[in-house]
Amino acid sequence: MVLRGDDNLGSYLAVNLAFGFGVTIGVHVAGKVSGAHMNAAVTFTNCALGYLSWKKLPVYILGQFLGSFLAAVTIYFLFYTAIMEFTGGNLTVTGPVATANIFATYLPDHMTLWRGFLDEVFVTGMLQLGIFAITDKRNNPALQGTEGVVIGILVVIIGVSLGMNSGYAINPSRDLPPRFFTYIAGWGTQVFRAKHWWWVPVVAPTLGAYLGGIIYSVFIGCTIPREPQIMENPTEYEDHQLPKTMPHHTTTTSLASVSVATSNKSSLRPVPPANDSIRIQQF
Repeated sequence: MVLRGDDNLGSYLAVNLAFGFGVTIGVHVAGKVSGAHMNAAVTFTNCALGYLSWKKLPVYILGQFLGSFLAAVTIYFLFYTAIMEFTGGNLTVTGPVATANIFATYLPDHMTLWRGFLDEVFVTGMLQLGIFAITDKRNNPALQGTEGVVIGILVVIIGVSLGMNSGYAINPSRDLPPRFFTYIAGWGTQVFRAKHWWWVPVVAPTLGAYLGGIIYSVFIGCTIPREPQIMENPTEYEDHQLPKTMPHHTTTTSLASVSVATSNKSSLRPVPPANDSIRIQQF
């Protein structure tokens, strides 16, 4: 949170560091539960590219929206006295004592609506491309256990270098629910009317993440050489040539159980292996 008055409270760098390392903690908290899906645009892209089932999309987005709304409520009550002292009780969206931008993004005076739209598309595309590069085990991924830190650093870098124009929403789930909260909490309908910006942090990041995912898949993912399939003890899987007649007994291999009885024709009954004796690299 940054408040500008007689004393500057907070800084732009502090906001970016908190944002980035907040993502890091989220990855560690929910990584093994849901894959740490905290961004609706990233979740949509994973579904659209076939990495995640569509049936999980509404569940994940509902959880993201609920968590973001409750986070806005928490921040409001923790910093209530600071906000009231700074604004004198007058909650505004624009102007020298505007505080709505603590919770959601708003365009500065030098930006137009469509420039802001393109800005959000670009920065979210960079985010998605970076996430795929960090987590793609076929490429050069982050070391296991460090993905959260590296993704957090990615968010900080995007914010510090590219976030000044539009506030880098890069996530519909972190912008729209807090905006609804500010509407309820006293900032009023102006949170949706200011430069008619409210829909851009919902649509532009979703489009940007999808484009970033496609760019990574087409220009990077498809060019990574695939490793050949590796089989353990391949000699065990060669064709076994058995004589037409042989004494009555049972022969068992690691691939299948073969029962051979004395008759005019051999009787072969393959049975699925009891253990996983073939290891194939998944792509």
